[in-house]
Amino acid sequence: MDNYEIKLEKNKKRNENYIQEFEVWLKEKNLAPKTIKKHLSNIELYLNEYLNYYEITKMEDGIFDVYSFLNDWFIRKCLWASKSSIKENASSIKKFYQCMSEKEYVKVEDYKLLCKEIKDNMEEFLDSVNTYDDGSYYDLFM
Repeated sequence: MDNYEIKLEKNKKRNENYIQEFEVWLKEKNLAPKTIKKHLSNIELYLNEYLNYYEITKMEDGIFDVYSFLNDWFIRKCLWASKSSIKENASSIKKFYQCMSEKEYVKVEDYKLLCKEIKDNMEEFLDSVNTYDDGSYYDLFM
């Protein structure tokens, strides 16, 4: 195994601890098992696929990468991307980082900025899905 793969596996193992803590937190909120499963799946994708896609990024730093995930990467890389899945992922990410801020893994101020960023840009995220789905995304490059 090369150095990159070792670092990647170390980061994924670290993320698994955060995901487990998030699962406990969600259960404490009395969410339905199906809802919990969806949030965990969304966060696993964000932490272990997106944040490690271009370079290995720690969960704490990932709080600053949500815009590019929701407005670009998720739409291009996930065939199931839709308006509802954008909203679901945004909700999962907000809940996850709320949990992480309550556990003091990220700053409360950073969590609040994340929530504001998602709220302020949600229409843009949804428009981006439409642009990609209707093919006009490709017109931008012609």
